[in-house]
Amino acid sequence: MRSDNVTCGMQQAPHRSLFNALGLTSEEMKRPLVGIVSSYNEIVPGHMNIDKIVEAVKLGVAMAGGTPRVFPAIAVCDGIAMGHVGMKYSLVTRDLIADSTECMALAHQFDALVMVPNCDKNVPGLLMAAARINIPTVFVSGGPMLAGHVKGKKRSLSSMFEAVGAHAAGIMTEEEVTEYENNVCPTCGSCSGMYTANSMNCLTEVLGMGLKGNGTIPAVYSERIRLAKMAGMKVMEMLEKDIRPRDIMTEKAFMNALTVDMALGCSTNSMLHLPAIAHEAGINLNLDIANELSAKTPNLCHLAPAGDTYMEDLNEAGGVYAVMNELNKKNLLYTDIMTVTGKTVGENIKDCVNKNPEIIRPIDNPYSETGGIAVLKGNLAPDSCVVKRSAVVPEMMVHEGPARVFDCEEDAIAAIKGGKIVSGDVVVIRYEGPKGGPGMREMLNPTSAIAGMGLGASVALITDGRFSGASRGASIGHVSPEAAVGGPIALVEEGDIIKINIPENTIHLDVSDEELERRRANLKIKEPDITTGYLARYRELVTSANTGAILDFRK
Repeated sequence: MRSDNVTCGMQQAPHRSLFNALGLTSEEMKRPLVGIVSSYNEIVPGHMNIDKIVEAVKLGVAMAGGTPRVFPAIAVCDGIAMGHVGMKYSLVTRDLIADSTECMALAHQFDALVMVPNCDKNVPGLLMAAARINIPTVFVSGGPMLAGHVKGKKRSLSSMFEAVGAHAAGIMTEEEVTEYENNVCPTCGSCSGMYTANSMNCLTEVLGMGLKGNGTIPAVYSERIRLAKMAGMKVMEMLEKDIRPRDIMTEKAFMNALTVDMALGCSTNSMLHLPAIAHEAGINLNLDIANELSAKTPNLCHLAPAGDTYMEDLNEAGGVYAVMNELNKKNLLYTDIMTVTGKTVGENIKDCVNKNPEIIRPIDNPYSETGGIAVLKGNLAPDSCVVKRSAVVPEMMVHEGPARVFDCEEDAIAAIKGGKIVSGDVVVIRYEGPKGGPGMREMLNPTSAIAGMGLGASVALITDGRFSGASRGASIGHVSPEAAVGGPIALVEEGDIIKINIPENTIHLDVSDEELERRRANLKIKEPDITTGYLARYRELVTSANTGAILDFRK
């Protein structure tokens, strides 16, 4: 065992003395040492219950003969960080989480790990760490929040942001906004729609790194405590069988993840995170394949913000495995690959039936014959950009309009709420990419303001930043190359016509090549607002969004 390096032999007597200081017995030192990575904190609603999950995992590990030891991972609440400088510090934590977990796991020579994440960057960060460290590892998340209720209808955080836009438009009173404020987030857990946190927790199941229900069992259900105990026991079984993350997170597993992503209608942030996780597993996940998979993968779910159903509904309908079983009816998945259960994907999903065809559409009656995410290319985004197609209204699938150009999110929000954006416009927000931000902020505030003001069916938004999973509408992000490295989005001028065709996967700036070259010759790239500290180091190392915004240390 790896932990023999710190527990066995005369040379390790000093190490054992320090374990004695922890109160461990000699019997505990002889057992496998299992690290439990706890994302618990008191500032993120999705993490406030994780202490309970961790205690259950510890019990499961101990019952199966291991010695559990807890260490922390940080987590940012994207909702609280939204709309101000704090959002620059969200995506960047993905790498901090991966790096710090690697440091703790290898410094202390753990034999196995149980990861307990929940929110947006915490899940991919720990998946990256799992692939990098490559010792037996199981994931169990904190679970999703229950939906709120306002005036007899289920609501969620995206409803709250849109309520603010509705108030700015004079559609909603302050008292009505307050009613939303007090009711849309009723419990602990990751926000209740198919936003980024829940997308990634569901895809953790698909990748084979989490047990059934990891992505969908609500945070407040006792079933999640039982799941956590099972995760603790399961990691000991994996250790005995020497099943490691890179045995599970294979190229086929990532193809499955992209396929189920399309069926579920996951957050566009998955198009950043899956390539980054794959990179750590030694796999090059080229997103050019996304449209190929989308073309043959039907969209089966319309969870919020795409529709009026929520994570609790998906859980009751059979969860992620039921969606996978529907897809398997058309042989769209690789079913012969290993998972943390010790069984193959096919063995895991074979008896998981769709209990509610209104929540999970049957494979022969989908919302659409194509998947929930589209990757667009054109002279405005030569390398690519991404849109959550399942959350776009039909009339915006093809759109043409004048560019309204802003060099930061704040200026765009002021214009939207000031009534300066009108039907037909294409809002362009640039210098918000991985390098330009730096940090690639999410744009939930402007998309929600557009939707809340009744412009969601007539205004598009394009950015080299990214969107929250709670965004809906023609919200096109991850434009690559970004403005900060001289990408074409930096050359767009007020009033330029932009043509968007989502069914054809194209995005075009209707300006001649000669004019673009003239503009490039006079281009002055905007300097970032933050030039010190972690973000300055991040800016130097981060790559483009189309490669997952990974850090490249080979420069």
